[in-house]
Amino acid sequence: MSFLHEKQSRCYFLFLACFCTLMLAFFVLCAGIQTREVKKLLLRQEQTAASYLLDQGVSEDITAAAFKNSKSTEEGVLLLEKSGRTESTPFWLLPAARRSAIRYLIIALLGGLGLGGSLMGVSAFFLYRRELLYQKAARRIAEFAEGSFVHHLPRNETGTLYQLFASVNELAMALQSKSESEQKAKEFLKDMISDISHQLKTPLAALNMYAEIILDEPDNPSLVEEFSRKSLISLARMEQLILSLLKVMRLDAGNIRFEKKLCTVYELVSGGIAELITRAKQEEKQILINGNPREQILCDPEWTGEAIGNLVKNALDHTGTGGTIKIVWEQSPAMLRLSVTDNGSGIPPEDIHHVFKRFYRSKSSSDTQGVGLGLPLAKSIIEGQGGILSLHSTPGKGTAFIISFLTEP
Repeated sequence: MSFLHEKQSRCYFLFLACFCTLMLAFFVLCAGIQTREVKKLLLRQEQTAASYLLDQGVSEDITAAAFKNSKSTEEGVLLLEKSGRTESTPFWLLPAARRSAIRYLIIALLGGLGLGGSLMGVSAFFLYRRELLYQKAARRIAEFAEGSFVHHLPRNETGTLYQLFASVNELAMALQSKSESEQKAKEFLKDMISDISHQLKTPLAALNMYAEIILDEPDNPSLVEEFSRKSLISLARMEQLILSLLKVMRLDAGNIRFEKKLCTVYELVSGGIAELITRAKQEEKQILINGNPREQILCDPEWTGEAIGNLVKNALDHTGTGGTIKIVWEQSPAMLRLSVTDNGSGIPPEDIHHVFKRFYRSKSSSDTQGVGLGLPLAKSIIEGQGGILSLHSTPGKGTAFIISFLTEP
């Protein structure tokens, strides 16, 4: 009987058990009262009849024998019929029976009214409390439907009804989580649109200006060539920006599924910096690689290589002519650590906690090459695979980015 787990139902059931016990006791009491009344009625009748017979001169022996007699004769029955004493005679025509019946009826009526009133009163109170509970639940569910999850259904009791309330609360929490996710998605989309429009504004304005210059000077080949080259640079910058934004959006939205496989760290690093070797030579900078070429790591090679490439590109952006970027890795029993270290300008202390924010550019930096997406993208890639990306920097001496991956068992 699972309904007895609920406190209100348990109390009401206990009341019904007590009520049934009282009702049984009342019926037994009524039966005893009726028996006593019948006994008194018969005794009074016998006393009256004996008194009359003795007054008429009938001997005591005959009178006593008359009351001890258990057989009725036809003459006796006919005599009583003549005096109006038959089975069909209404009880109210018999004074003694009428008085006894009235007393018994009053007792039964008062007892029935008391028991019935108690049953109706307690049942009404139970149903009233239950109705209040249902109304409260209806209000809470209406609030859930309107998107308000401040209050919850009662959940501090046991029983089937409260199990239902707990299920509704869980459903409300799921709806709240879904609503918050949708709100975050809307805010994320709004922020991304704002970021894209803001970041594309500069190269689009530059392209528009270059096009106007080219149109105004069609007979100046050197000028047309110069601004055509600048237009291509701006287009390449826009392409890089859009591709990076799309990657960041896919990572933030959880649409990227990393395909992990075992690969050597050397191949991973070589693939990630392949396109940066030429740039380093042109800028007279060195990229040095140091680590066990046979060391292996379980990761997504394409995405992890891009993260390493972004770290190296950031190092190139902030390292002057003749600078050096070192890529070093080492394996421990529990972890593989890969560091990208440069001897460039370093990061000011006030910027350390902001470098992984999208589009963040230090106010003290004179660099104009990046758009502020490389480091956030690298962090999302590493952390999306269960790794950690941290940094150490000293202004004027350089920066070290450290990638840590737990060794797979």
